[in-house]
Amino acid sequence: MRFMKMLKNERILRFLGSNVIVFLLLTSVAFGQDTKETKEETGFILDKIICKIDNYIVLKSELEAAYQSYITDGNPGSEQAKCGLLNRLIMNKLMVAKAEIDSILVTDAEVDQNTTQRMAVILQNYGNSAEELERQYGKTMDQIKFELRDQIREQLLANEMTRKITKDMDITPSEVKKFFNKIPKDSLPYYSADVEIGQIVKVASVSSQQKEEAKARLEELRTRILNGENFNELAKKYSEDPSAQHNGGEMGYVGRGAMVPEFEATAFKLRKGEISHPFESQFGFHIMQLIDRRGNEYNSRHILINATPSTEDVARATKFIDSLRHKIIKDSIKFEQAAKLFSDDTETKGRSGYFTDPDGGMRVALNTIDPAVYLAIDTMKIGHISPSLPYRTDKQKDAVRILYFKAKIDPHQANLTDDWHRIQSAALAEKKDKAINKWFLKARQDVFINIDPSYNYCKILE
Repeated sequence: MRFMKMLKNERILRFLGSNVIVFLLLTSVAFGQDTKETKEETGFILDKIICKIDNYIVLKSELEAAYQSYITDGNPGSEQAKCGLLNRLIMNKLMVAKAEIDSILVTDAEVDQNTTQRMAVILQNYGNSAEELERQYGKTMDQIKFELRDQIREQLLANEMTRKITKDMDITPSEVKKFFNKIPKDSLPYYSADVEIGQIVKVASVSSQQKEEAKARLEELRTRILNGENFNELAKKYSEDPSAQHNGGEMGYVGRGAMVPEFEATAFKLRKGEISHPFESQFGFHIMQLIDRRGNEYNSRHILINATPSTEDVARATKFIDSLRHKIIKDSIKFEQAAKLFSDDTETKGRSGYFTDPDGGMRVALNTIDPAVYLAIDTMKIGHISPSLPYRTDKQKDAVRILYFKAKIDPHQANLTDDWHRIQSAALAEKKDKAINKWFLKARQDVFINIDPSYNYCKILE
């Protein structure tokens, strides 16, 4: 049962470290930071402070939102899971309080960049409609972003404190075996089929002619704006940045480091109200107008045009990947070496081309892989390499790729041979969890903690 408990703890840790922050942030925006009664369409909901940690608090709404989102994410619900979430929320607040005591800092640039990213995720949940988001929460985008920024700062401080506590912590093979051998045989998890799959991606290079055409379109739009047409309306009509549909190309105030270097460099070169000539970034070509600048923060609007590869550009990429595939099949070069040298996918390139699970293991559950990959390998034999396949990257670039179906592991009960990485990850997580709990027992003496008696059953301070 210990291993299963460890897996539950891992799910809670991973959940709180990723998508749940969006729900927690929106909850704090909706309810505010005070104990109060809030009326919604469904009736009255009483929100209250359930824990105080020095100057920081945990609201009941935060815990309930985290718990509901945890269940929605496919995790089993239980009072134990809710207590685990509350424990982690309290520990995060304690880490922030201790970070202040220990003078641990995060930069404004980090906070701004993460706030921008979180806002993009939140907007996606509302169909990229700023109007709908503002209507739901009764606040402007600037007000929501301002309140989110403080919560983001807390999360980053907690992350820094966690890294400090578990710094350089590793686990030996003998510790992994000892951890596994303590698990009762009837408690070993049963895993579905796993696969080992690699890819090599070649992005179609855009010809200079295509780039010049994109810049010419932007120069034409710039001229129209200078002649009196509305920048925002043209952005909504022509910009290939999806957010332009709701913000008219306006990016809001951001600090240094929040945008890609080319965008930021242009913003700090412009005078207020000035419109740039076309410039290139990893996303395509832009024109930008500086709306305002205050210190290291600036507000701008832009129009994005992607220079799309021509049919000939895609054909060149296909020819390259076909040639590389032929060399791998003839054993002139190993797949792993070819991926490291030639793949344009940065995420898999550093892992010799292979997809990995959330813990970095090369064996990926078959039911979690991308549907397009699943369909491709469904007709492939183990050890074979697919023909070149059209592919659209995460950055919406036209590309081609080949897939390598290296291995398949049938459904099985956990064992050290097939599941070493999973067991190693769980053993290391337990070791880190013990270190954090040990830190918690010591650190709680340095701060004031008060938990609502209705949560005594969680035994958090025992």
